[in-house]
Amino acid sequence: MTTTPEHDQRIAEMAFSSVYPHYVTKVEKKGRSKEELHEVIEWLTGYTESELQKLINEKVTFKTFFERAKLHPNANLIKGVICGYRIEDIETPLTRQARYLDKLVDELAKGRKMEKILR
Repeated sequence: MTTTPEHDQRIAEMAFSSVYPHYVTKVEKKGRSKEELHEVIEWLTGYTESELQKLINEKVTFKTFFERAKLHPNANLIKGVICGYRIEDIETPLTRQARYLDKLVDELAKGRKMEKILR
Protein backbone atom coordinates (compact mmCIF):
# COMPACT_ATOMS: atom_id res chain seq x y z
CA MET A 1 0.00 0.00 0.00
CA THR A 2 1.32 3.39 -0.91
CA THR A 3 1.27 6.13 1.65
CA THR A 4 1.53 9.73 0.51
CA PRO A 5 4.86 11.55 0.79
CA GLU A 6 3.12 14.06 3.09
CA HIS A 7 1.94 11.26 5.38
CA ASP A 8 5.44 9.75 5.52
CA GLN A 9 7.00 13.17 6.18
CA ARG A 10 4.54 13.90 8.99
CA ILE A 11 5.47 10.63 10.73
CA ALA A 12 9.20 11.23 10.21
CA GLU A 13 9.04 14.69 11.79
CA MET A 14 6.71 13.80 14.67
CA ALA A 15 8.40 13.81 18.07
CA PHE A 16 8.30 10.41 19.78
CA SER A 17 7.89 12.25 23.10
CA SER A 18 4.60 13.74 21.85
CA VAL A 19 3.11 10.29 21.14
CA TYR A 20 4.58 8.32 24.06
CA PRO A 21 2.15 9.71 26.71
CA HIS A 22 -0.75 8.59 24.49
CA TYR A 23 0.70 5.06 24.39
CA VAL A 24 0.93 5.05 28.20
CA THR A 25 -2.63 6.35 28.60
CA LYS A 26 -4.00 3.85 26.10
CA VAL A 27 -2.49 0.78 27.77
CA GLU A 28 -3.13 1.92 31.35
CA LYS A 29 -6.77 2.72 30.55
CA LYS A 30 -7.14 -0.92 29.49
CA GLY A 31 -5.52 -2.31 32.64
CA ARG A 32 -2.00 -2.85 31.30
CA SER A 33 1.11 -1.32 32.84
CA LYS A 34 3.77 1.13 31.75
CA GLU A 35 6.31 -1.65 32.41
CA GLU A 36 4.53 -3.89 29.90
CA LEU A 37 4.58 -1.04 27.39
CA HIS A 38 8.33 -0.66 27.93
CA GLU A 39 8.79 -4.40 27.46
CA VAL A 40 7.01 -4.19 24.10
CA ILE A 41 9.04 -1.13 23.02
CA GLU A 42 12.28 -2.82 24.11
CA TRP A 43 11.40 -5.98 22.18
CA LEU A 44 10.79 -3.99 18.98
CA THR A 45 13.61 -1.43 19.24
CA GLY A 46 16.19 -2.79 21.66
CA TYR A 47 15.91 0.34 23.84
CA THR A 48 16.26 -0.14 27.59
CA GLU A 49 14.09 1.96 29.87
CA SER A 50 16.91 4.45 30.49
CA GLU A 51 17.70 4.74 26.76
CA LEU A 52 14.02 5.28 26.06
CA GLN A 53 13.84 8.03 28.68
CA LYS A 54 16.90 9.70 27.16
CA LEU A 55 15.22 9.72 23.72
CA ILE A 56 12.06 11.19 25.24
CA ASN A 57 14.09 13.90 26.98
CA GLU A 58 15.92 14.68 23.71
CA LYS A 59 12.54 14.99 21.96
CA VAL A 60 13.80 12.92 19.02
CA THR A 61 11.65 12.50 15.93
CA PHE A 62 10.32 9.12 14.86
CA LYS A 63 12.94 9.21 12.11
CA THR A 64 15.77 9.47 14.66
CA PHE A 65 14.01 7.06 17.03
CA PHE A 66 13.98 4.29 14.43
CA GLU A 67 17.39 5.15 12.93
CA ARG A 68 19.00 4.51 16.32
CA ALA A 69 16.90 1.41 17.06
CA LYS A 70 18.03 -2.18 16.59
CA LEU A 71 14.78 -3.51 15.14
CA HIS A 72 13.90 -7.02 16.29
CA PRO A 73 14.51 -9.63 13.55
CA ASN A 74 10.89 -10.82 13.92
CA ALA A 75 9.40 -7.35 13.47
CA ASN A 76 8.34 -8.32 9.95
CA LEU A 77 5.97 -10.87 11.54
CA ILE A 78 3.82 -7.97 12.78
CA LYS A 79 0.86 -7.96 10.43
CA GLY A 80 -2.62 -6.54 10.28
CA VAL A 81 -4.36 -3.24 9.80
CA ILE A 82 -3.59 -0.14 11.83
CA CYS A 83 -4.83 3.39 11.09
CA GLY A 84 -6.43 2.12 7.91
CA TYR A 85 -3.21 0.69 6.48
CA ARG A 86 -2.24 -2.96 6.11
CA ILE A 87 1.20 -2.97 7.78
CA GLU A 88 2.82 -5.57 5.55
CA ASP A 89 1.88 -3.55 2.46
CA ILE A 90 3.36 -0.20 3.58
CA GLU A 91 6.28 0.52 1.28
CA THR A 92 8.06 3.29 3.23
CA PRO A 93 10.29 1.59 5.86
CA LEU A 94 9.98 4.34 8.50
CA THR A 95 6.20 4.49 8.22
CA ARG A 96 6.02 0.69 8.43
CA GLN A 97 8.23 0.71 11.56
CA ALA A 98 6.07 3.36 13.23
CA ARG A 99 2.99 1.26 12.44
CA TYR A 100 4.72 -1.82 13.92
CA LEU A 101 4.94 0.08 17.20
CA ASP A 102 1.33 1.28 16.93
CA LYS A 103 0.15 -2.29 16.31
CA LEU A 104 2.07 -3.68 19.30
CA VAL A 105 0.65 -0.97 21.57
CA ASP A 106 -2.82 -1.75 20.21
CA GLU A 107 -2.41 -5.47 20.89
CA LEU A 108 -1.19 -4.76 24.42
CA ALA A 109 -4.17 -2.48 25.10
CA LYS A 110 -6.57 -5.09 23.73
CA GLY A 111 -5.35 -7.57 26.34
CA ARG A 112 -3.40 -9.89 24.06
CA LYS A 113 -1.00 -12.18 25.92
CA MET A 114 2.58 -10.90 26.04
CA GLU A 115 4.02 -14.08 24.50
CA LYS A 116 1.77 -13.53 21.46
CA ILE A 117 2.71 -9.85 21.16
CA LEU A 118 6.45 -10.61 21.36
CA ARG A 119 6.48 -12.88 18.35
